[in-house]
Amino acid sequence: MAKALLTIAYRQTLDASSQGDFEKGILYFSYEEFKLKSQAYNPDGRWNTFSELKAADGRANSLHYKSGFAVTGLIQTLHNKIPVLKDTLGRQLVFETHQFELIESALDNKLLHQVAIHYFTPVLKLHAIIGEHLLLSYTDQDDKIPADTFLLVMQPGLSISNYQELSANSNSVSLNMASRV
Repeated sequence: MAKALLTIAYRQTLDASSQGDFEKGILYFSYEEFKLKSQAYNPDGRWNTFSELKAADGRANSLHYKSGFAVTGLIQTLHNKIPVLKDTLGRQLVFETHQFELIESALDNKLLHQVAIHYFTPVLKLHAIIGEHLLLSYTDQDDKIPADTFLLVMQPGLSISNYQELSANSNSVSLNMASRV
C-alpha cells in the first residue's frame, strides 16, 4: 500500500556548456526572445544583464514567461518525457507540466545566457524510501493488484514539490495540488 502521494519537480539547468540539439535549441531561441522582449524594459540601452533589468524595472521579471514562449515547441518534442531524469532502469520519467526560468543573460554576450526548465511529474504514489531511492508508482494503477513500481535516486535538481501522507485506514484520498507559479 502506498504511504503518500507526491509530485516530483526536476530542474534542468542549461548554459553555454550544454550539449545536444535540444539544449542548444532552447538556449538559442530563448536568448533571441530575451534580446527582443527586453527592449521594452530597456528603451535607451542603459542595462546589459537580466539582473540589471530586473533591478531597474520589476516588470522585467515577465521575461521568464515571455522568453519561455519561444521554447514551447521544442519542449513539446519531448512528448512529456523528462530528458535528463531516469529511473534505475534507465527509463525517462513523465512530466505533466513545465516552467521556464531565465536565470541570467547579457545582451552583449550570449555565452552568459543561462536558463532552467522545471519539469513537474503527475501525482505519484510513494511506497517506500530505500536508502537514497524512492520506490514509486503512477497513480492511475488499480490498488487491488500489485503496482508497477520504479526506483528513483534522489539527486541534485530533484525535489518533492507536493506531498500528502496517506492514512493507513483510508483507501482513497483527495489531493489538492498547489498551483505552480
